[in-house]
Formats: sequence, structure tokens, C-alpha cells
Amino acid sequence: MSMIGMLGTEIEMYCKNTKKRLTRNQPFCLSDCEKTEEECVTYDCLEVLENAFQKVGFIVERIDGVTDEFMKLAAPLETLGKAAARLQMKKRTHIGMDLLFELDQVKAFVRQPDGSLFSWCERFRCYHHLIYGIVNENQSAVTLKCEEEEFQWNVGESLIRTLESKKIVKQIFPLHDEIRRKKLLGNWALNWWEFTGQPLDEVYSYFGTKVALYFAFLGMYTRWLLFPAALGLILQLVEFGSLRLLVLPIFFVSIIVWAVMFSQFWRRKNSALVARWQINYAFGGDSSFRFSGVECGSLQIPVELIKNQEMDKTKEKEAFQRFEWFGCLRRFRNDAIVILSIICLQLPFELAYAHCYEVIQSDVIKFGLTVLYLFSIQYFTRLGAKMSMKLINCENYENNEKRADSLVYKIFGLYFMQSYIGVFYHALLHRNFATLRQVLIQRLLISEVLENLLENSVPYLKYSYRKYKIRSNKRREKGSSQGRIQFTSRAEKEYLKPSYSASIGVELEDGLFDDYLELALQFGMIMMFACAFPLAFAFAALNNITEIRTDALKLLAMHKRPFPRAATTIGAWLNIFQFLIVMSICTNCALLVWLYDQEGKWKIEPGLAAILVMEHVLLLVKFGFSRLVPEEPAWVKANRVQKASQVQDICSKQLLRTISGGEKTLNYVKKTV
Repeated sequence: MSMIGMLGTEIEMYCKNTKKRLTRNQPFCLSDCEKTEEECVTYDCLEVLENAFQKVGFIVERIDGVTDEFMKLAAPLETLGKAAARLQMKKRTHIGMDLLFELDQVKAFVRQPDGSLFSWCERFRCYHHLIYGIVNENQSAVTLKCEEEEFQWNVGESLIRTLESKKIVKQIFPLHDEIRRKKLLGNWALNWWEFTGQPLDEVYSYFGTKVALYFAFLGMYTRWLLFPAALGLILQLVEFGSLRLLVLPIFFVSIIVWAVMFSQFWRRKNSALVARWQINYAFGGDSSFRFSGVECGSLQIPVELIKNQEMDKTKEKEAFQRFEWFGCLRRFRNDAIVILSIICLQLPFELAYAHCYEVIQSDVIKFGLTVLYLFSIQYFTRLGAKMSMKLINCENYENNEKRADSLVYKIFGLYFMQSYIGVFYHALLHRNFATLRQVLIQRLLISEVLENLLENSVPYLKYSYRKYKIRSNKRREKGSSQGRIQFTSRAEKEYLKPSYSASIGVELEDGLFDDYLELALQFGMIMMFACAFPLAFAFAALNNITEIRTDALKLLAMHKRPFPRAATTIGAWLNIFQFLIVMSICTNCALLVWLYDQEGKWKIEPGLAAILVMEHVLLLVKFGFSRLVPEEPAWVKANRVQKASQVQDICSKQLLRTISGGEKTLNYVKKTV
């Protein structure tokens, strides 16, 4: 078999084949197939594929693996430039304007932080266009052969898709750049001296925007966690006695203001990073191109509405409005289905676990029950994820980013219920703060520590098992157990590693979904119950320092290099963090009320009244602080305005020259007439 993968300017291809190389037939030329059926020649499919790659400008290297064959493709700058021009790709110029790329005007375009002309995401688009753009342009089908199987490559069909349908091309995947990978391992994944420092420009150049934004967010979140972690340690170590009821509200107000400031200053950092990396907003919002699926990034409007150009304008407007509102109703229906499913199916299970935890006396049994619960809920979550994916496919969105955001909201609803309903049960119904702290400690330790272990151990075990399985099959074919089978090809080693995919599926999200979800659940846990367990912030800070290194190691060593996905923000996850801040205001105020009114008399005394007033004030702070802190740094705004004025001046001068030239030509014509 043959595999295809990418590494900056290289791409790997894995194709169906045995260890021995197929016999080379006569050289393939498309014009050779313009013959009668009696004269038609059968061609070796891999030879055809190799020649086609060379024809479009790739440098091809065929590599034999233990059981399969690989093709490694390198694309020179000229090849990438021609592909970018055909794709009508827009790139940032030195005057700040995004113009269509032209190969003969390379010096006019801004280069990437690493000095390359194209970003990793742009190179990926070029590779996709070049690889899948190889079609049969003859007037008749071509007969291809692989081993003893013959099949037709029909006119107008993509060669790669034809070979994929025949299971000859098994997988296309990006290949790691060993030099840059080892450099990132040294100064990023294994660099424990800088707790939150990261080479974000190098991460962006190597993995793309979406991965770089995740690590930028994780690093900033971890740095900002040090302040509430210090406050939590003080509250835990110092005995305030009767003043504790006064100290806790002060701590609560401090962390709410901290959370609001963090979300606003992240927006500023996000816009600064996008400006520094010269990301085109129009392109960055949709990562619709992929190797493994059909491109879809536009609003799913029925074809008959687009093709019917003779439709009356009034009827056309009514048809589009009907399509729009029916789409909104479908989305509302799907959201209602998810909410009712959570209430009817998951809520009883969560409440039963919380009640058993409250009744059981043995701490060992409680710990075992928590471990069993955390494993069992994975089944419910995967079931909910599959249902959500089916519902998403029935909805219409402008692009894949909107569809992915809708999926994130639905899946987070499932995780929100399973993660917090038991904690709410202890906090709000039983008011048992000792049990609540015990539950929070177990959740933080078990879920986060176990998650970090599984993130790196499971991919390594999958990789080891695949190598063991190949070795066993090879020894069985030889009929001997003697000798060690070595995997010498780097391409084959990369192929055996698992893909960086989301636990809910690979249709819309990659492995960053699980990483963001882990951060969001942690943020909700430490924020919504901050008054009950202030030390949780210290646990979260220590965990996130480790998380930066383990996630980096996971991407660099345990998984295939992920496909780049364009992005300009962290998407729906920022809205989820905002929602959790609002929830934390309500839950912590409730905790303070029950701490103050332990007898449950609910008298409106000055203390209770102050807590209720504080809740409303904090909600105003939450929604009003966004007006105080600009979302865009002044230097970013100034550069944008300056470049916009330069562009306007250039366009005005060019327009005046055009008008003047037109008038001269018109006067000359009049005189000659």
C-alpha cells in the first residue's frame, strides 16, 4: 500500500503494495490512452501515480517499509507558488493589503516568522490542490492495475480518490520535520525551567494557527492562575477564625474580578498574535479544506435556489427566508432534544451517584465509586456525541467553524451535567462542605492526573501494539520466529502513530477539542466552588504547568503531525468560559448565603443582604468591564489604520492615473475622427 504525509515542504503517501516493488511497465503518458479499446494498454497504478506527481512538480521518493510502500513528496517553492496562484490565494503584502498571490511578485508579500513565504496552513492547501487535482483529462478511461486487480480510471476522476476507493492509497498524513521537531522538543516540550514560557512563533510556524492559539491561551491562563493560587494558599494556611466569613467574600470578589480581567486581556493578546502572524481574517475563519473528506465551508443553500435565476424577486426572497427560518427552527429543535436527553437520561444517573456517595461511610469505597463513575460516564458521553453529530448534520451553517461551535456547545452541555451535577448535589442540597471538599479533591486529582497519564500512555501503547502486530504477521508469513524485524523508515514509524483526533470523532474537530474541554471543566470546577475549596486554584496551576509540557510532548512525539486548521480565535470555548464566570457568581453567592445562614432561617439580615447585593454588583462588573478594557491593543489598531490609509492613497493614485489615461485616449480618438 502507499501512504501520503506532509512535512512543511514534504508530504508522505502510503500505498497498497507488498514488500517487493511492482514491476515497472512502460513509461506512462496520458496521450497513450487515446487509442481504441483493442489497443488500450494496462498501466501499473503506482507508476502512473509517481509519474503524475512528477508532472505536477513534486520531487518523489519511494520508500519500502516492512509490509507497505511509501511515497514521500517534496514541493519546491515554484510548485507551491503555481498552486497558490491557481487557488487565487490572498496573501498579506508589505503595505498591509491582502492581494492575490503572483509568483513573479514574491518580494511584495510578507514572509512568515520563520522566514518562509507560505504558512503551514497555506502549504497544506497547496498540497491538497496538487494531490487531488490530478484528474484523467483524456477522452477515454485508463486501465490501471495493482497486483492482479484491474480497474478503470474514468475521465474527469481524481486519481487519488480512485486509488483511495480501491484501498490502494490507504492514508495521507503530514510528516514531522525531524530537525524542527527535535528543536521544539528541546526548547519547549522538555524545557521545564520556563514554567509558562513557550516559543509561540515556532509553534505557529510548525503546527498552524489553531494549535498555537491553544498553547498561547493555556500559557496565559496558567500564568494568571498564580494570583488566585497564592490567595488560596493563604486562606488554607492562615487560620482566620471568626473573620473567615468576612475573608471569603473578599476572596470571592477578587477571583471574579480576576476571571473577568483574564477573559478581556486574552482577547487583547489574541488580536495581537493574529496581527503578529499576519493572519487573514477572511480566510482564517474557516478551515473547510481537508485531505480526508469533501470540502464544505459554505452555507448549505439548496441547489435549486441558486440555479433558478429566473425566479421572481419576491418569491426568491420568500424562499430564502423560508430556508433561513426553517434552519433556525431545526437548530432550536436539536438543542431541545439534547437538553431533554440530558435531563431524562443523564440526570437520574448523576443524582444516583451523588446520593450513594453521600450515604456510603467508607472513604475507600467512595474513592472506588468515583473511579468507576468517571469511567462509566465515558459511555454516556460518547453516545451523546454521536447523537449530537447526527443532529449537526441536519443543520445549516455558514461554514465549518459555525458547525464546530454548535457541536462544542452541545457536547459541553453533556460534560457540564456529568461533571457538576454531583457537586451541586452536595453543595446546594446537603450543604455538607466537608464532603464537598472531599469530592472536589478527588475530582481534581483523579480526573486531571489520570487524564495526563492517559494522554501520553494510550498513544504510546497503540503505537507499540501496531508494531507488535506487524512483526507477528511478518513472522507468521515467513514461518519463523527467529530474527528481529526493524522499522527503519521514518515514514513507516510516523504512519504507525495514532492521529491527533478528538474523542467525539474527526468530522469537525481534532484533538484540541479534548484539550480545551479539559481546561473548561477545570475552570468551572475551581471557579464555581471557590469559596468551598480555595486551594483548588493551586492544584490547577500545578496541573497546567505539567499540562503545557505533556500536551507539547503528545503532539511532537506520540501522534502524527496534525493537519493544520485555520482559526483567528479559540471560538466557542471563550463563550463557555464567559458562561462559567456567570455561573460562578451565582453558585459562590449561594455558598456564602448557606455559610452565613447555617440554621436555615433565611432572615434578611445585613450579612445576607450584602451577599445578594454583591451578586448583582458582580454581574454588572462582569458585563461592564468589557467596555473598560479595549479588545485590541493600541499598536494593533494604529498599524491597521496606518496601512488602511496607505492602501487608500495607493488606490486613489492608481485610479486617477487610469482616469487620466482614459481621458487622453478619448481626446486622441476625437482628434483623429
